[in-house]
Amino acid sequence: MGAHLHFDCFSGVSGDMVLGALVDLGVPFSQLVKGLGSLRLPGFTLKKRRVRRGALHATKVSVIVRKGLHEPLPLKRIHHILTASRLPETVKEQSWAVFERLAEAEGQAHRVAKAKVHFHEVSVLDSFVDVVGGVLGCHLLGVTRITASPVNVGGGTVQSIHGILPVPGPAVAALAKGIPIYSAGPRRELTTPTGLALLRTLTSEFGPMPAMMPTAVGYGAADWNPDDWPNVLRVFLARSTARTGREQDTILQIETNLDDVNPQTYEHVMEQLFTRGALDVTLTPVIMKRGRPGVLVTCLVAPADVDPVLDVLFMETTALGVRVQQINRQILPRRFLSVRVRGGSVRIKIAAADVTKDKAAPEYIDCKRIADRTGRPVKDVLEEAMVAFAKSKAVRSKN
Repeated sequence: MGAHLHFDCFSGVSGDMVLGALVDLGVPFSQLVKGLGSLRLPGFTLKKRRVRRGALHATKVSVIVRKGLHEPLPLKRIHHILTASRLPETVKEQSWAVFERLAEAEGQAHRVAKAKVHFHEVSVLDSFVDVVGGVLGCHLLGVTRITASPVNVGGGTVQSIHGILPVPGPAVAALAKGIPIYSAGPRRELTTPTGLALLRTLTSEFGPMPAMMPTAVGYGAADWNPDDWPNVLRVFLARSTARTGREQDTILQIETNLDDVNPQTYEHVMEQLFTRGALDVTLTPVIMKRGRPGVLVTCLVAPADVDPVLDVLFMETTALGVRVQQINRQILPRRFLSVRVRGGSVRIKIAAADVTKDKAAPEYIDCKRIADRTGRPVKDVLEEAMVAFAKSKAVRSKN
């Protein structure tokens, strides 16, 4: 059914770290070189070498540029390069989604329109190849589900073309909205906009490592090699061996009954629960003792996020106690694909029901953001996203 890839970002993430980790994991280097050759961009070669970072051995993949792109790339030029390439359609679409996400973050950071953003982070050929190579590497591994740990962004300050900036820089800070990040280790930048944009585009879940049976582990190195810090990205690969292809994990179910809460506060409580890491929240009408109507609040949460969720329930509601039980889930392999609609891009969550059937649905939060920005009805954005996905699926099936 496909493979599960987990990124362990204890030393952050960058484009070259992703590429090196995937090669170290087992991506055939010759196929990677051949695939990137379909970009039809002469003037670069790929080289790999074994390196040591602290106590860890890793792979460093370098893009050696002889000639070619040395100026900042506008979004339109990137789109043309990808469209004209012979890459698989899914690789084109996901690579384009990475650059769109980068453009939105850079635009927010520097207060310019997305279409006018020139990527300084992707200003030369090596960084461009890192992005496309990372997406292509996942494709070559047959990955259908990608998860990631909380991301270490580093600390201190960083010198940029805009001057000295705090770590994380504005683009990384914009990309980090809604995902768990932290600062540890050396006082320097550990996560780059390119690396985080790749992670945000490809990853369906952020949090502790889910239950998995790794079949391979890879380590990808960046250029910086401190004496006292293993500056690598670690990735775990698990291939499904079950006949159904379904995966399993363990989560906690938290429940409490409420009959004396102002109903106007439920929306705020649910928002806070999701913000603190709840995977799902439901409210169910119930009849409680003495015939009083009440509400059963049920939360599903990863074990590592249980305390923040409990804090919300105890601080934001009248609950004096909650019930916590461990439950096992069987889940379908999931992946994300971005499609273009009027006003922006929408991620489509795709779950493999079996070898021939997929379930797909637009991410509501993406559609709501576009609806709020453009004034369009959110149902129209949802429908347009599904139409765009159906068209892209038809194109892929012909190729």
